[in-house]
Amino acid sequence: MQRKVPEDARSQSAARIWQPLARFIDWEAELGERAEARGPAAHFIYEFVRFGVKQAWACLFGALLLALLIGTHFFYPKGAALARYDFLVIAAVVIQIVMLVFKLETIEEAKVILVFHVVGTAMEVFKTSVGSWIYPEASILRIAGVPLFTGFMYAAIGSYIARCWRLFDFRFTRHPPVWVLGILSGAIYLNFFAHHYVWDIRPLLFAAAIVLIGPCTIYYKIWKTHRHMPLLLGLALVALFIWFAENIGTFTAAWAYPNQRHGWQLVSVGKLGSWFLLMLISYTLVAALNRPRSMKIED
Repeated sequence: MQRKVPEDARSQSAARIWQPLARFIDWEAELGERAEARGPAAHFIYEFVRFGVKQAWACLFGALLLALLIGTHFFYPKGAALARYDFLVIAAVVIQIVMLVFKLETIEEAKVILVFHVVGTAMEVFKTSVGSWIYPEASILRIAGVPLFTGFMYAAIGSYIARCWRLFDFRFTRHPPVWVLGILSGAIYLNFFAHHYVWDIRPLLFAAAIVLIGPCTIYYKIWKTHRHMPLLLGLALVALFIWFAENIGTFTAAWAYPNQRHGWQLVSVGKLGSWFLLMLISYTLVAALNRPRSMKIED
């Protein structure tokens, strides 16, 4: 006879947010109890796998985009009537529609994606105009030389953070006021444009980020209890994985930096700093929507 999960446990499960996952709440809880009963080793393995599954679900939109970049690089027909970039735009829109229709994404997450798409596309238009990177292939669905699929790549970052926030039930101690992070994020965004003409203030921005975020601890719930790490470390780790994804993106020739025009090279490690600052903007936008909750520390 299958054991049912108590209603309080059901209401606390993040899986209830996405309808296709809700049906597995009882089954997954029973699996966890069996693993826990087998001892510490099984408990650790179960929680480790659970963490990976949650991360995979959070990355769903971004992973699908990355798969499209790889697949079209190797298999998209040369000289096709529909340009590869235009196909990527249409495919990204279709993915969004499918995810919404089948409840793989919430309306709130779709709104986050829209905001990030606009913010990212605006920066792309400027950055390509000053030669920071190029999109070498022809297409129709573009703005000022920027294919519209690029905005979805920025949106994937926002989608990931928003989904992680719910999946891991984020709580915090010593979290800086969101409005202060908003000022810092505004300065970061402006510097992405202004540093081409005036002094690059990134050293000051990094210092401000360390002062503001350094004392903050993020608590994340993999299963029954919250674990924790410095928020600064968490953002840095995500920036590192974005850098890995960027290397895959440039390898697929979706875009290219000036030093990659005559052949692919590893993206400069210095780009990690840029991704960290972009992560901070993304985090601030999602935090403004979710209102960070404090973690109550018991004595």
